[in-house]
Amino acid sequence: MSLSFEYEWLGPCMFAGALFLLSFGYPVAFSLGGVAIIFGLIGIALGVFDPVFLNALPLRIFNIMGNYTILAVPYFIFMGSMLEKSGIAERLLETMGILFGRVRGGLALAVVLVGALLAATTGVVAATVVAMGLISLPIMLRYGYNKELATGVIAASGTLGQIIPPSVVLVVLGDQLGVSVGDLFVGSLIPGLMMAGAFALHVLIVAFFRPDMAPALPEEVRAMSGQALMQRVLQVMLPPVILILLVLGSIFFGIATPTEAGAVGAFGAVVLAAANRQLSWESLQKTGDVTLRTSAMVMFILIGSTAFSLVFRGLEGDTFMFDLLANLPGGKTGFLFVSMLTVFILGFFIDFFEIAFIVVPLFVPVAQQLGLDLVWFGVVLGANLQTSFLTPPFGFALFYLRSVAPPEVTTGHIYRGAIQFILLQMLVVLTIIIFPGIISFLPSLMR
Repeated sequence: MSLSFEYEWLGPCMFAGALFLLSFGYPVAFSLGGVAIIFGLIGIALGVFDPVFLNALPLRIFNIMGNYTILAVPYFIFMGSMLEKSGIAERLLETMGILFGRVRGGLALAVVLVGALLAATTGVVAATVVAMGLISLPIMLRYGYNKELATGVIAASGTLGQIIPPSVVLVVLGDQLGVSVGDLFVGSLIPGLMMAGAFALHVLIVAFFRPDMAPALPEEVRAMSGQALMQRVLQVMLPPVILILLVLGSIFFGIATPTEAGAVGAFGAVVLAAANRQLSWESLQKTGDVTLRTSAMVMFILIGSTAFSLVFRGLEGDTFMFDLLANLPGGKTGFLFVSMLTVFILGFFIDFFEIAFIVVPLFVPVAQQLGLDLVWFGVVLGANLQTSFLTPPFGFALFYLRSVAPPEVTTGHIYRGAIQFILLQMLVVLTIIIFPGIISFLPSLMR
């Protein structure tokens, strides 16, 4: 059944309807599923939608439930939630603060380093931002740090878990793009470190030109003998580094799949919590509850997006979008510009899960048609999606920080602080687009 010209508007209107509901905060799964039902009924009434499309829905739902790649999501969520309970973030922040405190901007540098380490272990934005906001922000303000710089570096460093592997964002993107999650992990390692390096360099530059904005800590605060400090650094850093090597090393060297490595990471997180005497029946219950809730949310979004894509395809909305995106002026450059701008703008209003499940499937056939490397495209998308956690007004990292910030820190301080780091993130995204070898170097080396 082919759509006549007068009904071609149904597909674009369906897409716009989903975004309209999401902009009002309506649950993602129900927005997608509800829009699919409404436009499916409209299409049937107009005689332009074949109900046989819906026969494929049960099979697709069962395929989602049996998806081995998606199984990595609950493992990584469990690992991050359990590590949050182990107190690893607190000890890392305290130790790195003492270690870098003698340097101008040292506390902010410690936040970036700890953010990168937590990204490679927990990958949970909420846990990282809240922990660093509770521990570091009061200390930074007490010793004269600029409020915008302090809040910006905490929020931005907390989002590193979305691009530094193991990342739930990359697991979801790998599933949507149909590429190896392991290749995405390997390819995103250098861009993730570049992102952390850009944040650290920005802090150093600000501290050099404006020492009043990021002063060093007084001597009495960081008083600790060199041997004692090094011993503490080793004790604090060794466990997460070992866990990182176990999880990422097993993926990079082909010993385990991302799902298997996630299981190893989840077990390692339990061992770390036990070693730190933080393992209890209550902590296991809370971790299991967080894992169940988040995993269920992802699965319901997947089911809703599957219904949406079936009806969207039945109304030939995918053909409309393909023709639109594939015939943009500028070829690959035009497509990359429009796709990245779309993801960036949507990040102001909706979560990365919603973007990944609604928009990314529209980009995949066009990217394949234009001959783009989907692993490279996935890493670029992941780096761009990272900004969705920082962009006002609905950046989740900003909300997490606002919930734990002291009264003297306003929402305006947090928003203004985030902008400088959003610009740094976009600079890194632009760099990896211009120099694609940054992403492809490690995956080609591992083959």
